[in-house]
Formats: sequence, structure tokens, C-alpha cells
Amino acid sequence: MLRGIPSILSPELLKILMEMGHGDEIVLGDGNFPAASCAARLVRCDGHGVPEVLAAILRLMPLDYAAETTAALMAVGPGNAEAPPVWDTYRSIIGKYDEAGRDFELIERFAFYERAKRAYAIVATGERARFANIILKKGIVVDE
Repeated sequence: MLRGIPSILSPELLKILMEMGHGDEIVLGDGNFPAASCAARLVRCDGHGVPEVLAAILRLMPLDYAAETTAALMAVGPGNAEAPPVWDTYRSIIGKYDEAGRDFELIERFAFYERAKRAYAIVATGERARFANIILKKGIVVDE
């Protein structure tokens, strides 16, 4: 273990976050997401929810300042009119790291799967909330 690094982040996930460059994307998939069949690089984070993994990643990884949206979510399908409550949790977590206050991009389910296949990596979680999948675009680290 190291100081200052959330213990939820495995060595494998830390390596992937370090390898990612500006504009690369990482998917945090819920427990129902077909992570293994979509992933070029798969990291298992079973037993943890997306919100806690998201919060840990954002402590270390900046979001893309130049992107129109902060993150992309899998849009709810027909017959599911309301936004899932977990999205408000994501807004709260991301709001701590995105001063621009950008909103989410909503992506239709099958288009989300296709985009996930092009992501640098997918993190498979044990999240049980529906429509809890999220894509993050990595930004740059700036010395202050």
C-alpha cells in the first residue's frame, strides 16, 4: 500500500490509469455490463460499486477540460422515463473535480457498447443500480 492512493484502486488499475493519455476513455461498468466481451483491457473490481470506484479514480485522474461533456452515461431505454438516482450521485462526485459544471452525454445502449469497445479499459464492478455505466475521458495534469 502507498500513502495518498485510495486502497480500492488495485495495482492493475493504477497501471492502466498511468498508461492512459489525454483523450483516452475508461468505462466503469455496473454488474450487468458485458465488460469481458467489450474490453480490450479488463480490470475486475467486484464487490465495489461504481460511485466508490469513480470517487477514487477522480482523486488521481483529471477529466478532459476540452471535452463538451464530463462523462457519458448509458441512456435509459423506452419505458424508463426517469433518470436513475445513481446519476445524481455521479453529478455530486464529478462536481468536485469539474469546475465547469458540464452535464453528461447520454448514449443509446448499443451505441454505448460500441464506444466501450473502443475505450482504453473497462472496469467491471459489482454495482447493482440500473443504468449505472459511465465513461470518463482523461484530461491532462498541469503543474501549478
